[in-house]
Amino acid sequence: MMNDYGMGYGMGFGWVWAILCIVLVGLAIAALIKYLRK
Repeated sequence: MMNDYGMGYGMGFGWVWAILCIVLVGLAIAALIKYLRK
């Protein structure tokens, strides 16, 4: 996160980035589980 810009944009994009990160992590874990199970 940058200086004080994070507070201005963070509140708006914070949720979007959080959801995107959670989805990406979830997909990565699911892919790893499927790959390891083979």
